[in-house]
Amino acid sequence: MNTLAVVGLVGRIVAVFSLLMAVPLAFALAEHDPAEQAFLISAGVTAGTGLVIALATRHQRRELLPRDGFLLVTLTWTVLPAFGALPLMLAIPGLSFTDAYFEAMSGLTTTGATVLTGLETLPLSVNVWRCFMVLVGGMGIIVLVVAILPLLGVGGAQLFKSETAGPIKDQKLTPRIAETARGLWTVYFVASLACFGAYRAAGMGWADAFMHMCSTMGLGGFAAYDASFGAFQSPAIEAVAVCFMTLAGINFALYFVAWRKRSLRLIWRDVEARSYFLLMAAAVVVVAVYLHLQGVYPSFGESLRHAAFNVVSIATTTGYATVDYAQWPIFAPVFMLFLCSFATCAGSTGGGIKLVRSLLMLKQARLELTRVVHSRAVVPVKLGGTLVAPQVMSSVIAYMLLYGTTMVLATLVLLLSGLDLVTASTAVIACINNTGPGLGQVGPAGNFQGLSDFQTWVCTASMLLGRLELVSVLVVFTGSFWRR
Repeated sequence: MNTLAVVGLVGRIVAVFSLLMAVPLAFALAEHDPAEQAFLISAGVTAGTGLVIALATRHQRRELLPRDGFLLVTLTWTVLPAFGALPLMLAIPGLSFTDAYFEAMSGLTTTGATVLTGLETLPLSVNVWRCFMVLVGGMGIIVLVVAILPLLGVGGAQLFKSETAGPIKDQKLTPRIAETARGLWTVYFVASLACFGAYRAAGMGWADAFMHMCSTMGLGGFAAYDASFGAFQSPAIEAVAVCFMTLAGINFALYFVAWRKRSLRLIWRDVEARSYFLLMAAAVVVVAVYLHLQGVYPSFGESLRHAAFNVVSIATTTGYATVDYAQWPIFAPVFMLFLCSFATCAGSTGGGIKLVRSLLMLKQARLELTRVVHSRAVVPVKLGGTLVAPQVMSSVIAYMLLYGTTMVLATLVLLLSGLDLVTASTAVIACINNTGPGLGQVGPAGNFQGLSDFQTWVCTASMLLGRLELVSVLVVFTGSFWRR
């Protein structure tokens, strides 16, 4: 495997990444905020580094092999947060590289966990950069670059397969992979514009509407205020957030196909999307009724309002909050964290194992129960009337094993480092599922600032593993990956 060819492409991606800093820089220039210099320096360093790497490896260009795609995805998602952290370190006095890298990784992986406090006092451009990284990471920076890889003379099919979430990755929406990537980003861009306009109409200012649009569509949960959405105290703004968080949790490929065929019925006919809507509605009702019966709020209407926002926020792995839901009776926050592990659809901007995997595992479990009674029965696994190939089921089972093992090991490591059980376990759940807040020390009223550097790096690695669905990263560390 020609590693230099992959490194060269990473250099070109880094150079492209530097152009994204023009967005927060524009806000800095418009507001005359002190972070202007930080973004100018960071953009120059990022562009210069990327170009040097690209030029040094310019003779190593060739068509990517499947293994190259996995290595490129892992390297890109490891390297980009380092450059995304540069303006944060330069603009925020005393911010360490560990915390800055964690914040940038949280943004690009759409996790939304933060180590920062006093968000209202930060320069506007810094908050814009944090949220804009969520928007970019939402659909995947690699998918974005795949749309322009033909211009660089490199094929992109392997990258798209490595980056796309979910167990069924080989289905193409269009004959050309670059056209598919552009189509997905077009849908994403149009939905983001609609979200921005809805926030503005609901009463947000222009800057707030832009920042929260970014973290809503990316399901990343970064906010411009320490109180998150509780700072607005607006049912209208909360309703807009609930609507677009729910929409962003659906496979964007379905929107693309529905637009091409001019029919929204295709979305409801999809078994995963239909199950997603039903699950969200049922979860909101369950938590609302539970809060009302427990007397947490004086009326059912208020219980429904807070349940709808916070359940959808956590279940879709966004991570916004309107109240400190950690103070609710324990069933509600634990149930919400349980949902974030699997509720979103494959192909959405959400994290977790994806609902389609859960549906397949349930069907497999039902099949095994049937075989206990009828040992000779031949009952194939079907999803939406379509026969699921044995190799797909094998990959799902393997993924679930890796997911559970990683979750347990990361929790044990944090416990060994001195964290309490609630904080350690929910921090891992929140990071691997790219949700953001957990419970205990890292709950909605706190953040990850109090963790040691070692604990912060464990959570950072968990975010990376979760965003790239474990296999794409772990396969790079196997001996067979590097052998011919």
